This record gives sequence, C-alpha cells and structure tokens, in this order.
Amino acid sequence: MSLNRDLTVGKPGKVLLRFCLPLFASIIFQQLYNIADSFVAGKFIGNDALAAVGNSYEITLIFIAFAFGCNIGCSVIAAQLFGAKKFSDLKTLVYTVLISSGVLCVVLMTCGFLFGGALLKLIRTPTELLADSKLYLDIYIAGLPFMFYYNVATGIFSAMGDSKTPFIFLACSSTANIGMDILFVHSFSMGVAGVAWATFICQGVSCILAVAFVLKRLHALEC
Repeated sequence: MSLNRDLTVGKPGKVLLRFCLPLFASIIFQQLYNIADSFVAGKFIGNDALAAVGNSYEITLIFIAFAFGCNIGCSVIAAQLFGAKKFSDLKTLVYTVLISSGVLCVVLMTCGFLFGGALLKLIRTPTELLADSKLYLDIYIAGLPFMFYYNVATGIFSAMGDSKTPFIFLACSSTANIGMDILFVHSFSMGVAGVAWATFICQGVSCILAVAFVLKRLHALEC
C-alpha cells in the first residue's frame, strides 16, 4: 500500500485532523531537543551551563527560521507538482532544493562561525558564560546541514500527504537525545559540549533516515 496520501479523498475534517496531528506533535518534539539540553545541563553541570545553553538558543532561532523557510517553500511547490502528478518536475525540484539548501547552509555556517561570538555579546551574554555559549553554538552550527535537510525532507513528505513518517523519525531522535545527553554529560563528563554533541548526533541520524526515505519514495513514483 502506498504511503502517499490523497488529501482530497474522504471527509475533509477527518482527513485534515489526521494529517495535522503529527505536525502539531512535531512542534513539541522539535522543542524537546533544547528542553532536554537545558535540563541535563542544569541538572548535571550547573546553573552556568544551563544559562550558556539558554543564551545560545537565542541565536539558534535565527537558523531555525531559515530551516523552516526552506520547509515551507519546498512543501508548497512540491504539493502543487505532486497534486498535478508532475512527478518528473517534482524530482527536479527536490534535487534543486537539496543543492540550494546546501549552499545556504555553507553561507549560514560561515557567518555563524565568524560572527557567533559577536552575536552572543550583542545579546549581552555574561563574560563568564561566553566560552561555553560559543562552544555549544559552534557545535550546533556544525550540525546545520542535518537540520536543513531534515526540514526539506519533512516538507516533501507533507507535500505527498504523509506527515506521520517524519514525525516518527523526529520523535525517536528527540527522545534518544535525552538518553545521549545524560550519557555524555553524566557518564562521560563532557560538559556543555556533551549536550551539543548529543543533539548533533541525534539530528544527524534523523536527517539521514528522512532524506533516504524521501528519496526512495520519490524514486518509486512513476514519471
């Protein structure tokens, strides 16, 4: 049975509810990354680590906004092409978005590495927190491709009427992130870097799975 869903078939209210519930839940699980990082940092490292993660999060919202922009822009056009059954054009769009997202990631990563410290100072990060905040932010920035490509894949899944598959990847990843946070910080004593690397790894796994599945789904479409 095809996992792609025709949202024009069935009772509109029921169809939309079934489609939207995983999207709403995804918003919660997306925030779970930072919540887990903050909780573990505060519990096992200390208040300074908690504050460092919180300060870095203010900057990461900039990158998250760009990633969501890619998600929305891609999903709108992809949905039009999928609905019109222009599968060849859909595949071309996906490959184009993957390349352009990669270029955008390089630009944002470069800016982040170069100006991340200045941005932290701009939001008045206390001097004693600056080093840990910059460390967390740098590792987060290194994982930007994972976040961008995951959001692109999510947009394509949504365009094909499937909001459940990317939600499963995200739910498993964000839940695993809690365990890895504790492992890296409590067991390996990696400090703030531990919570950052845990998020990096978990987002990387969910990204690879999402992109692999969406490309497989696209390959199965008959042009």
